[in-house]
Amino acid sequence: MSKHPGDRSDGHPVARFVALLEAELAALVDAPTWSLDAAATADLVPRLAGLVAGVQELEARVVGHAGVLDLSGSIGARSLAAWLARTTRVTGAEAARKARLAGDLTAHETLRVAMASGRVHGEQAKVIAAAVGDLDGEHLAWRGKAEAHLVDEATHHDAHDLKTLGRRILETIDPDKADEHEARLLEAEEAQARKRTRFVIWDDGEGLAHGRFTLPAAQASMLRKALTAIAAPKHVRATDGAGSYDHERPTPERLGQALCEYVERYPTDQLPAMGGTNATVVVTMTLDTLNGGLEAAHLDTGLALAPDQARRMACEAGLIPAVLDGAGHVLDLGRKRRFHTPAQRLAITLEQQHCQHPTCTTPAAYCHTHHTTPWSQGGTTNTRDAVLLCPFHHHRAHASGEAYPLRT
Repeated sequence: MSKHPGDRSDGHPVARFVALLEAELAALVDAPTWSLDAAATADLVPRLAGLVAGVQELEARVVGHAGVLDLSGSIGARSLAAWLARTTRVTGAEAARKARLAGDLTAHETLRVAMASGRVHGEQAKVIAAAVGDLDGEHLAWRGKAEAHLVDEATHHDAHDLKTLGRRILETIDPDKADEHEARLLEAEEAQARKRTRFVIWDDGEGLAHGRFTLPAAQASMLRKALTAIAAPKHVRATDGAGSYDHERPTPERLGQALCEYVERYPTDQLPAMGGTNATVVVTMTLDTLNGGLEAAHLDTGLALAPDQARRMACEAGLIPAVLDGAGHVLDLGRKRRFHTPAQRLAITLEQQHCQHPTCTTPAAYCHTHHTTPWSQGGTTNTRDAVLLCPFHHHRAHASGEAYPLRT
């Protein structure tokens, strides 16, 4: 017997179903699944997914009816989603998703029936409703045909593929307009993405910066590809040695380190001017620090740097070294004399081919160019007084002062 008053045997069929489902689920709380064989398990998983979709459709139908009855107003909630969040104890985002689904299914009967029968799940229903809703103007009359077509395709495609099919739906119903329609949808989506682009970063005062960003999918894909290349396990193992990296894919830690290298090595001559000067970062240090001293260096952004990191950056990273004497006078504020030109870099690459540490064979494409005689001690920026070092050995060269042999 149900504990809810609306669940009598002569009550509404939805109430009777919910009562029956509650009772059956309660009976299965302690039912073990270990006795299910592989065939039965493989059969039950998609069937359960279909049942879940059907229950979600029923929930959406009832939620939509709650909106018709203005139950949100009965408790002073500002919206149906706010009422749903309060009533069911889900988050606001999840409540909003359920309220949107209720609206979508109310507007698309073919889609609603397909979901009720378990042929379409909620994620698919969302993209189908959006694709059909994008048909307007002269194509408004095609919505019913488009909805039926995408519901049929949902049997074979996931939500991601259905979104692509939805953009190209006119290839099926109006081929002459398909390209124009897809271009308009993509332009609108990209314009909206640009408006929502964000970047926020802050220091925690303990040597780390934290942030969050929102990028358009195209630029995010470019960034992901660049960082993945730098953090690729094969590259990392070549840099740090065999056995140094056992993961098949870059970890978040390696991707974070790749972002650091990406920022340091960005071509600063391509940056726009800021405040009348090129927006490169200036590293200020004393000559003693450059020669191996322990005094901290500073960026022109106000951040302090450990001496070894400053020396490494001054050697090759895309930064301007401002070297001061003991009295604070500028000894050098240049970049062109200190860094190797692209032509010099190419010549060094062709001759050395890989990292010049005796134990390392990292390819030249992944190496930094290092002055064998420190520039501050009279070293020259040419192809004879330079060696290729992988990032790992370049760090060690400045941290420990290790010397490496010139090519022979």
